[in-house]
Amino acid sequence: MTTPIIMPRRNFLKNVAFAGAAVSALPLFNVRAEGTPRKFKVGLVGCGGRGKGATENLIEAAKSLGHEIEVYSVVDFFADRANDVAKKYNIPADRVFSGATGYHDLMAQPVDLVILATPPAFRPAHFEAAVKAGKHVFVEKPVAVDPVGARKFIEIGEVAKAKGLSVVAGTQRRHQASYMKNQFAVANGAIGKIVGGTVSWCGGRLWFKNREKDESDASYMVRNWTSFSQMSGDHIVEQHLHNLDVANWFIGRTPVSAVGFGGRARRQTGDQFDFFSVDYNYGEDVHIHSMCRQVSGTYSSVSEFFSGTEGSTFGGGKMTSAKLAALTVPEFKTHANPYVEEHVYLLQSIVNGTPVNAARTVAESTLTAIMGRISAYTGQLVRWSDLTTNTESPWYNLALSPSAADFESGKVVAPKDDVVPVPGEA
Repeated sequence: MTTPIIMPRRNFLKNVAFAGAAVSALPLFNVRAEGTPRKFKVGLVGCGGRGKGATENLIEAAKSLGHEIEVYSVVDFFADRANDVAKKYNIPADRVFSGATGYHDLMAQPVDLVILATPPAFRPAHFEAAVKAGKHVFVEKPVAVDPVGARKFIEIGEVAKAKGLSVVAGTQRRHQASYMKNQFAVANGAIGKIVGGTVSWCGGRLWFKNREKDESDASYMVRNWTSFSQMSGDHIVEQHLHNLDVANWFIGRTPVSAVGFGGRARRQTGDQFDFFSVDYNYGEDVHIHSMCRQVSGTYSSVSEFFSGTEGSTFGGGKMTSAKLAALTVPEFKTHANPYVEEHVYLLQSIVNGTPVNAARTVAESTLTAIMGRISAYTGQLVRWSDLTTNTESPWYNLALSPSAADFESGKVVAPKDDVVPVPGEA
């Protein structure tokens, strides 16, 4: 059973005729528009690795469509990072900003679209500012670190929709041909009803930064953001969200509840867990086992697998189905790099005047991951309604601290390193 906050996807393409009608229902980026070349002015919010990568992906996407990108303005918490990117793209000093409040200055610039690629804790505030300023948005995942932020993101997404702004998220599997073909086939009954599956992101630990002498709490947390749940949401949210997003997409709805566990064995900085194992109950007797781990030297697996009443499939891999031969699955003509295709999708929507909006789906996948994290941290069963509709739930108003507002006001107090939640006590 779903709640009002969910945008059901189960019936997506359900009644599509296989062939001509199917093609008309495909996502916008399967058609490469022809027309007058256009120059887009872009603002980059967050000059770290992902922000710089997304900018290059956007430039490549524009080139493939015959358009041009001008990286017009940049902002980063750290001035040196912003200046380095500005130098690369020949951006004058009066369009280069830094600090926790610098994004306000960037939003005042005459840019067509912005890339939001700061640590996830800042995402709702930056998204709100971008939409208020009337900018199209490419937003990296996750889009929040707590239920309050995720609900805020959904709310702002509706404002963007009313304004006719496009919002595309960095959930690149939704723009990858192999995943799109399998999702289409599943939606049209290729493996029958999904009854269960597994999703995983197990690999080595990410980088971390030791605290420098006399470094402020704010600087330490931003530099070391992948070590703090307050900044990243923990790796189940920041990284494993990709696989959980695929589960929501293929099953066609969000989970009803989650119960899980996790722990910490290797980390010393920050307050995140090293591993999670969560049982997601999607209702109708459908359970998905989610597991993620960041422990170097261990078995690695990044995948999704779903079992149905008529067959099975990996997310973007092999499908076993007796029905598949009878289906007409259209050709999904995408860029070979799904990270580029995300931006092709965004630019096409702007050029064609047909806005797209992924705010709700990426926020719901973020909430799915947050639900698993809360269950593992507390040892309790957490319901979707606890995060979306049940205002009496102890988790409905959960807002992690320090928040984006704390960084802007200069009131940041970092939690102690190597102090983690204890299930049954948290």
